[in-house]
Amino acid sequence: MTRSLLRIDGEPREESAFPHVWSACIGAGRANEALRADWQRQFAEVADTLKVKYVRFHGLFHDDMFVYRESYGGGFGPNSPLPSPVHTFSYVDKVFDFLLEQGVRPFVELGFMPRELATQTETLFWWGAHCSPPKDMRRWSDLVTATVEHWIGRYGLDEVRQWRFEVWNEPNLVPHFWTGTKTEYFELYEASVRAIKAIDPELKVGGPSTSVFVPDDRYKGEVEDRSAMLETAAATDVDALDWRPVWLEDFLSWCAERNLPVDFVSTHLYPTDYAYGADGQAVQITRYADATYDDLTLLRALLRESAYPDAEIHITEWSTSPSSRDFIHDTVFAATSITRSYLQCASLADSISYWTFTDVFEEGGAGIGPFHGGFGLVNEDGIHKPTFHAFTMLERLGDRLLLATPDGVVTRDSRTSAVSAVFFNYPDGMGLKGLSARGTYEATRELADVGPGRRIRHTIEGLEPGTTFLVEVLDWEHGNVAEAWHALGGPLNLSPAQRDHLRGVADALHASTLTVPGDGVLELDVELAPWAVLSLRQSA
Repeated sequence: MTRSLLRIDGEPREESAFPHVWSACIGAGRANEALRADWQRQFAEVADTLKVKYVRFHGLFHDDMFVYRESYGGGFGPNSPLPSPVHTFSYVDKVFDFLLEQGVRPFVELGFMPRELATQTETLFWWGAHCSPPKDMRRWSDLVTATVEHWIGRYGLDEVRQWRFEVWNEPNLVPHFWTGTKTEYFELYEASVRAIKAIDPELKVGGPSTSVFVPDDRYKGEVEDRSAMLETAAATDVDALDWRPVWLEDFLSWCAERNLPVDFVSTHLYPTDYAYGADGQAVQITRYADATYDDLTLLRALLRESAYPDAEIHITEWSTSPSSRDFIHDTVFAATSITRSYLQCASLADSISYWTFTDVFEEGGAGIGPFHGGFGLVNEDGIHKPTFHAFTMLERLGDRLLLATPDGVVTRDSRTSAVSAVFFNYPDGMGLKGLSARGTYEATRELADVGPGRRIRHTIEGLEPGTTFLVEVLDWEHGNVAEAWHALGGPLNLSPAQRDHLRGVADALHASTLTVPGDGVLELDVELAPWAVLSLRQSA
């Protein structure tokens, strides 16, 4: 820590590092979507505005990327088998060239299985992902080796050493994301990490990329045991249960016993879960607002006690829920919630990757209508959702923390000394209740009645007199594009005029300025409406 010359609320403030964990990595749907012109336009804007460092997506080895070929493909003619597998990277090169041109590196998810190498096919999604162990592990290793060697040849070893290689995605979700057992996943990790480290030991590999924390033993065995969920489904206070990561401890022990490298651990921290009750019906569970913070704190403790205490922590998917049909994602309520969690958890992980940057996302097929509860910070038309503005406000913060409160932070930029802040009102009427998924936009609107407002008062001393600060506020009345769409009657197909209108509403935040008086003391005294997020930053 170093002592700042600034005083806040009459007290000198010691600075500490304030990593921008929200921009370290961001999610996208699948590799093939990145070949679309609209995807690329939206990503270029998001990458530039939010200063994204890495991006992660599924489907690198899916059939629509044509990487692994055991047959030539005949179209109307016969599909001629090849004497041995061939690896082609034309489509992958187009995607990765584009990403690197934007200054963003790939966080490589190795998956899914090519059809001709899969033991089971079309196990998941509208686009028919093949999520199975390989028929031949040697051919999988050859595929991984050929792919990484191709990237080194194309982009250089120094560049590829800065990437991260994650083995698979959510393999605990059998038979969807993985049709094998826990041990078969561990064996896939072993084959993958050995193949990559044989190329260069400094390349970074990790896993197990499992989904959420759970409070029971459903994943203790080789495959999911639904009978272990019964008490969870019946629990009256789910937040009192002992939530723990899936497979992580077993994975680290298994790797340690075999002397396998683990450069980073990865998992997903959606603050939601499901459990099957005695009647066989799935019970949806929403955890409390501090669940992400508590999960990360536990994860760090477990890692310190493992054989890999120096491994990085990457949360490779995170959002308010894992549903691409959750209308909360389109709202100001989501913006406030994610702002709260990111500020709370900024120092607890190397990345917390928001899932996803765009509604161009086809796991269940394209969404129905311009606002359909998709994950994206922008919708399919590139219209900014409230969550986009929350991310923008977070990214304007500096890299040194001056003040942290339950309602926000004040920061300083170590390069320019510019002061900035973000404050929010996650209303007291919520208590510590989290945001549950909603199946319609109308069902989200009841949250608008939760209050009360919150007064934010701070003084910052030691500023240059005459400095102008810009204040922007996102709230129910400003930037609430989904409500504006609702007011139009919720049209499924926007006219050009409606699209332009909504684009204007989306970006119409409440803006004002503050000027530092002659005594160098800035006084911030504002009333934040429920669910509001405020950004304070020095003007250029």
